[in-house]
Amino acid sequence: MYGRDPWGGPLEINAADSMTDDDRSRNLQDLDRATPSRPLDETQQSWLLGPKVLKKKKYVDLGCILVSRKIFLWTLGTIVVTALLSGFITLIVKTLPHHHHKEPPPDNYTIALRTALKFFNAQQSGKLPKNIYNVSWRHDSCLQDGKGDPGQCYKDLVGGYYDAGDSIKFNFPMSYAMTMLSWSVIEYSAKYQAAGELEHVKELIKWGTDYFLKTFNSSADNIYVMVEQVGSGVSGRGSELHNDHYCWMRPEDIHYKRTVSQCYSSCSDLAAEMAAALASASIVFKDNRLYSKNLVHGAKTLYRFATTSRNRYSQNGKESSKFYNSSMFEDELLWGGAWLYYATGNVTYLERVTSHHMAEKAGAFGNSPYYGVFSWDNKLPGAQLLLTRMRLFLSPGYPYEDMLSEFHNQTGRVMCSYLPYYKKFNRTNGELSVNLRICTRFENVIKKIISVSSLQEV
Repeated sequence: MYGRDPWGGPLEINAADSMTDDDRSRNLQDLDRATPSRPLDETQQSWLLGPKVLKKKKYVDLGCILVSRKIFLWTLGTIVVTALLSGFITLIVKTLPHHHHKEPPPDNYTIALRTALKFFNAQQSGKLPKNIYNVSWRHDSCLQDGKGDPGQCYKDLVGGYYDAGDSIKFNFPMSYAMTMLSWSVIEYSAKYQAAGELEHVKELIKWGTDYFLKTFNSSADNIYVMVEQVGSGVSGRGSELHNDHYCWMRPEDIHYKRTVSQCYSSCSDLAAEMAAALASASIVFKDNRLYSKNLVHGAKTLYRFATTSRNRYSQNGKESSKFYNSSMFEDELLWGGAWLYYATGNVTYLERVTSHHMAEKAGAFGNSPYYGVFSWDNKLPGAQLLLTRMRLFLSPGYPYEDMLSEFHNQTGRVMCSYLPYYKKFNRTNGELSVNLRICTRFENVIKKIISVSSLQEV
């Protein structure tokens, strides 16, 4: 037989090769164990029938950065869990029943206050502001007041408030109304705030003071003329069709040019009352420093004008004497000077209002026919109370103490005179003190309002 050669030997089987299949298989297995293993390349692996094992990537490619796969999965899982929890909590909150605590209904005093302030909204003249306080049946009116009058102390007189039941703007009682509104805010701003009416009343005051600043040269230190009223109400003065008191109509329907009445001298009561309105309002708007400063400057100018030529603005023969006739002017000087002292702290005003001569002229010692009746005409009780307050809270001392003490005593007497024991005033069956003069005028106003309502219904 041939021996083995590098070729691998012949195909013949010799005796040595005659072994069983089991022996051959066992020898091959022994050979495989003895042969060192080596890794297969990709081609060799592809020959295998088993599935290809893929390695897990350690990083996630987000395009701009590579992020650890573990961190990425934790972050994604946290976001998903958080979103699910948030949605679940929101769903629970929305589905659970809510118990809303309704605000208690306003008390009668709050209702009365809101109704009283609503009256001023109903009387507004000019281009009305768009706010929640407007009266639904009121619109812009008299937008041409004071316009087109060259060479006057005013540029326009749009704004302010109509009087009572007609469309005339009387600056004397209007100034008194603004002064009283300002005083109420100064004393009871917290109460206004609690009633939700503080911003409302401040808007009403500013509506009046903005108009007052138009009625004279408010930028000047000295003036010689001011407006006392807009509109005419005396029969025979012009056409009756253009008479704002004779012809009852909606102010929104007034498109004709209205009369402007001015006061060139003898305006002490009117100028001092308007000074009081601006001075008191400057305290209300003290947080608005620029506006407050303008109000104080205007008040000083008016009070200076009031003291230059002392007399009543409603002289006989003037239209103002037919409607709001002023009985004296010294009480307005006392009233306006007191408010200017509160607004400025200037002792010059305090010296003036604590003058015995001025107090006597104003009827501070009981020599006035209307002593004790506080109204648009008689400011004495209000001025005395204001100066009593000054003594109690500010205590300016000498040399003002004697006169302030006298005002304090007079205020006490006035308060006592309101008691039924003194029987000074007429009273109703329910012991309500009544001023017949004021009641008669109020009754006339009510009659006018009723007549206008009847005409509108027709």
